[in-house]
Amino acid sequence: MASCLVLTQCAAPTRKGKLAATPPAIPSATHAMVPETKAAPALTDTEMADELDDYAVIEISDPLERLNRGTFWVNDKMYLVLFRPLSKGYEKVLPQRLRKGIDNVFENARYPVRLVNCALQGKFRRAGLETEKFVLNTVGGLGGLMRVSEKIPTLQGIAEEDTGKTFATWGLGHGAYLVIPFLGPSSVRDGIGLIGDYALNPANWGAFWGGKHDWTIIPPSVNTLRALPSQLSAYDEAKRDSIDPYIALRSAYVQYRAEAVKK
Repeated sequence: MASCLVLTQCAAPTRKGKLAATPPAIPSATHAMVPETKAAPALTDTEMADELDDYAVIEISDPLERLNRGTFWVNDKMYLVLFRPLSKGYEKVLPQRLRKGIDNVFENARYPVRLVNCALQGKFRRAGLETEKFVLNTVGGLGGLMRVSEKIPTLQGIAEEDTGKTFATWGLGHGAYLVIPFLGPSSVRDGIGLIGDYALNPANWGAFWGGKHDWTIIPPSVNTLRALPSQLSAYDEAKRDSIDPYIALRSAYVQYRAEAVKK
């Protein structure tokens, strides 16, 4: 899914331990996304301070905060109006076991993404394990429909590699924080990495070499649709009970990527 990043006037970077001076640009998104519940007990000053400190655990430069907040607001509405209904329809129409099988097929097909980035990071043993897992799941799992590799201890819990992680191992920092239209939280480093991941993913190869045939949009469209339930669930979890959803998502993203790079 292509997205365009437009540079506009920058907001001042957020300092550690302080929330951004720019007020939230999401006046009603949280209420629209989450059903109303009973009011939570009021926080004491100490609890409020702890809550605010959680946002500053890991920093990232955010000079485009004003633009990012606007994109975040648009994305939030898009998730509510378009993606969430699609996600619910997908879950309602297809049984869980079939959805799991579809997930397995597309995750298995991402083998080139994992293999190439393992090699670029010098993780050749992991590249070998990825190859072994791919062959087992493709041959013994009916094209990846079943994950037979999960029965082998050495092939369980292998951390997935991507181009953004490769850049990180090469010493490249995040750069500026970005909220990409439709895709959500990212950074300059990981945003460029997404281009590499997209090119290496066989689900997208039809768009490059399939010509102008209608069928070429089917694999990437199904790949996007099948990922919606888990992605929206993670999105809701990051926003839940947050004082400022924008900062909550930014913090969750940076912490997630920091942990991923360590693996």
